[in-house]
Order: sequence, then C-alpha cells, then structure tokens
Amino acid sequence: MTKLIVGLGNPGDEHIEDRHNAGFWFVDALAKQLSARFETEKRFLGKVAKAKWEGDDLFLLKPATYMNLSGQAVSALCRFHKITPENILVVQDELDLKPGSARIKLGGGTGGHNGLKDIQAHLGTADYWRLRLGIGHPRDIAGDGRVMDVADYVLRRPLQSEQKLIETSIKNGLEILPLFLKGDAQTAMLELHSKS
Repeated sequence: MTKLIVGLGNPGDEHIEDRHNAGFWFVDALAKQLSARFETEKRFLGKVAKAKWEGDDLFLLKPATYMNLSGQAVSALCRFHKITPENILVVQDELDLKPGSARIKLGGGTGGHNGLKDIQAHLGTADYWRLRLGIGHPRDIAGDGRVMDVADYVLRRPLQSEQKLIETSIKNGLEILPLFLKGDAQTAMLELHSKS
C-alpha cells in the first residue's frame, strides 16, 4: 500500500528555523534515516523523497506552496499516485501542545491551522492522520502580560530549550513510526503519548 508522509512548513532559507517548520524537520530527519533524498517535483508543487518501507512505496513530501496552500501539493501527489486519505500522515506544528509533547490522531478539526484547513479543503475530508508536534503557545510565555501575536510566534525560531524538547518529540515520533506504518496505530499512539 502506497503511503504518504507530509511535513508542513514554509519554503525558503528565511523560514528553516521557524516553529511553523516543525513538520519539515520531522520529514528531513526521516529522509536521513531512510537514506532518501528530496528532489524538487514541479508537478507535485514541492520536494518529494521516495523510499521503500516493508516492500511498499513510501513518499515524503515538503510542499513548496507556503503553509496556507499545502493542500495543492498534497492533492496533486495523492491524485497521481492514487493515495487515499487514510494512508496519509500529515506532520504539523501544534500550538496547543507544549514543546516536547507529540500526539497522533485520525481526523478531527483543524484547530485554526491553515495548512490543515487547505489540505482538508483539497482532499474533501478530515479523515487523514496527523502527527502533532507541540511548539507551545505565545500565551504560555512568562513576560509582562502582553501576548505575542500567533503569526509572529510561529514564524520565529524557538528558544534553545524549546528546540531541544521539539527535537525529542521528533525522535519519539520516529520511534513509533514503524508500528504506525504497519497498521498498528493504536499501539503507536499509546507509546507516543506515554513518552510525551
């Protein structure tokens, strides 16, 4: 069964270290683990890496459309390779989880995440898998009572302490991925949630 793992983020060197690019960080780490190389694929509006997992094709995608238009790239690749929503895992940054936390789930709302909104609009369903990597929320930052705008927050680099926690959640996500890809989502979920 062909599967797709999409990392969400924004293209361009100026965004590489943004919190919003946590999904890119995950698929970059996975590609390295699988010795797979990302190549620019114009017809899929992004960078694509292809690997084998237990004999099945596994595609990794980093949309080059900017976050708010991620669905264009996802739907283009899915249509071409006939990948169904239940075989898609979208890896995203999550404001409502603290750095170091990660959660996996099937379907649900978008939580205001523009990348997810666009993917849902293009696929016509919410029934795809999400791996949510916690980046924290600007309201959680102790300070003088003012809260940073969410758009400013996600488009900034995490503090070093936060970065280490996010890297830990990426590592935890990669560790449960074999269980998830062989179809044991329930055990993968329990293992991941117990690590967070």
